[in-house]
Amino acid sequence: MTPFRELDPLLHSQLRLAIMSILISVDRADFTYLRDKTEATAGNLSVQLTKLKEGGYIEVSKSFGESYPQTMCRITTLGRTRFEEYVKSLEQYIKPEPPQ
Repeated sequence: MTPFRELDPLLHSQLRLAIMSILISVDRADFTYLRDKTEATAGNLSVQLTKLKEGGYIEVSKSFGESYPQTMCRITTLGRTRFEEYVKSLEQYIKPEPPQ
């Protein structure tokens, strides 16, 4: 039996995993969209976005829109790779190799 892969601790948080799951399927998403989809508080979402940004998994850009600041997020190549590896690791837990 193949040993189970270690799960990426940065992605093994429910909110960070939710953020990455959203960003993997869109070109980019703004803070409000992510907050609404994850149902997170603004403060918690901000903290988790910072952790993903510091890990190099997402890029965050800030601009000033129609009289209000706008924060846009997009997944990086590293983030996409790590997310795909995380999914493969989870598959090992869900569908382990049968005994021989």
